[in-house]
Amino acid sequence: MQTKNIIKSVLVLSIISQIAKAQDIHFSQYNEVGSAINPALAGVQYDTKVTANFKTQWGSVAKSYQTYGISFEQAIKHKKLNGSYFTLAINIFRDQAGDAKLALLNPNIGISYLQKINKTMKVSGGLQGGFNYKTINIDNLKWDKQYNGYAYDPSSPNGETTPRSSITSYDLGGGANFNYAKSEKFISAKDGNKFNIGLSAYHYSIPRNSFIISSEKLYTRACFYFNGDFNIPGSKHAVMPSFLYMRQGPSSEFVIGALYKFILVDQSLFTGIRKPAAIAIGGQYRYKDAIIPCVLMQYDKYAFGISYDINVSSLTPASKRNGGLEVMLRYNMSPGYGKNLGRGDTKASY
Repeated sequence: MQTKNIIKSVLVLSIISQIAKAQDIHFSQYNEVGSAINPALAGVQYDTKVTANFKTQWGSVAKSYQTYGISFEQAIKHKKLNGSYFTLAINIFRDQAGDAKLALLNPNIGISYLQKINKTMKVSGGLQGGFNYKTINIDNLKWDKQYNGYAYDPSSPNGETTPRSSITSYDLGGGANFNYAKSEKFISAKDGNKFNIGLSAYHYSIPRNSFIISSEKLYTRACFYFNGDFNIPGSKHAVMPSFLYMRQGPSSEFVIGALYKFILVDQSLFTGIRKPAAIAIGGQYRYKDAIIPCVLMQYDKYAFGISYDINVSSLTPASKRNGGLEVMLRYNMSPGYGKNLGRGDTKASY
């Protein structure tokens, strides 16, 4: 039993040490948090969008790690500018990890420019800036020096200190995105297809990342991704594949998966009385880390998503495969879901 507790403590410290080196906000439903993977995704599908996210994880290993996010996107003069338009995005992300209360507050603001190529295609570029405020409290941690050979003695000095308990630094990111969207009958999957593909980079030469080494910098995080929504011919069903690859210094992450979407109700073509509804079920696999089942429900201008990370990494002996629960709420205005799958034709959108 004592050995098990020691192993558990070592694993907790390992997690905290990795997060302390390069802590970034992570959501499993990353397609719903566009600003976290590319500022250029803002305004691509919706003129107005508000999204809230919450994730709790690692509760079986230590005090649960909790992540919060809220994002707002607004297209500027979209109706008047048929060929191009701007989008403003405001995001606030908050993360608190484990017994050390390692916390990150990251408010930022972004602006993107979208250029329509034709009725089905558009490209966009975006920049995002803000700041990172990180804090830590090591008073509640357990250290190897506090084990006297028989049991844990909290009265024993741990011999550990941190030169600083908080860090403040600026943040900057940018990226580009290509969007294709085609739908002749609004939300119906009988003829609707769309996808996004793009790349981005965050944390350009960000200083002061370590609580111990003042000269250590936060590694730049590079992202490459794809997500789509493709109809199954002759049906009201669609497949929504996606993948995400991120690299930050020596660390990398690869996620791949798909949802199967059932169109439950199509929107009324002319009156709009009948509201569209759909449900998508599927999952993702985060390489060497987690299997992630997910459900996404959409009704008119609202969406609700829920997912759960089933841990399959080397932390399984401590986590017992318990990962993290994540929920997402979204409100959006047209164009996009409920109108025409985000087609770039303004005449059809308004």
